[in-house]
Amino acid sequence: MTEEAKRLAGCAAVDNHVKNNQALGIGSGSTIVHAVNRLAERVKQENLKVVCVPTSFQARQLILQNGLVLTDLDRHPELDVAIDGADEVDSDLNLIKGGGGCLAQEKIVAGCAKSFIVIADYRKDSKNFGEQWKKGVPIEVIPMAYVPVIKALQSRFGGVAELRMAVSKAGPVVTDNGNFLLDWKFDKVHDWRTVNTEIKMIPGVVDTGLFINMAERVYFGMEDGTVTIRDKPMN
Repeated sequence: MTEEAKRLAGCAAVDNHVKNNQALGIGSGSTIVHAVNRLAERVKQENLKVVCVPTSFQARQLILQNGLVLTDLDRHPELDVAIDGADEVDSDLNLIKGGGGCLAQEKIVAGCAKSFIVIADYRKDSKNFGEQWKKGVPIEVIPMAYVPVIKALQSRFGGVAELRMAVSKAGPVVTDNGNFLLDWKFDKVHDWRTVNTEIKMIPGVVDTGLFINMAERVYFGMEDGTVTIRDKPMN
């Protein structure tokens, strides 16, 4: 049921936002697989001319395996649309991302897009961060700085920050950029815009998994086979 919800969200986003002659950002994670499959179908059926910028090694492989045209931000620094998943979405359409470890490249690609579209299943929808996603905010750090960053996070913002350890390899998870990941399990609801800025100012932090005021629209695949669309609140 969850996979079907992901597929529905991915297909809806691709059908509604991808047009001919676009440069696209392709996100990472399990939901994106369905979006790329749908994109490849449309390229074949409609003879669309699109080029794709990946956010990770996984996204790069997906693009190539589906016979899509791979490009990069050197050649296409301005993207028409970026489509990506999320680990949690709050009521203001802020996101927690980085459960899969690709947050810095995902944020760069999303920031280069005129339109950032998010696809998710019903389990990712929360009023406040932490209701559904219990693993904390991922933070990418330069390896030599991980201990000072942990200390700074905990003393300034509370909660517990831990180095993310790999499952099938001894030692920590290493990102596509050669960095480490911390998972900061916060203990209260924060002003996320302020916290995001302050964390990014800690020396050694590359970026956070807090995507604040970036998503334009989220497609949620629901349990009943429908798709719910939420647009960013107009402030």
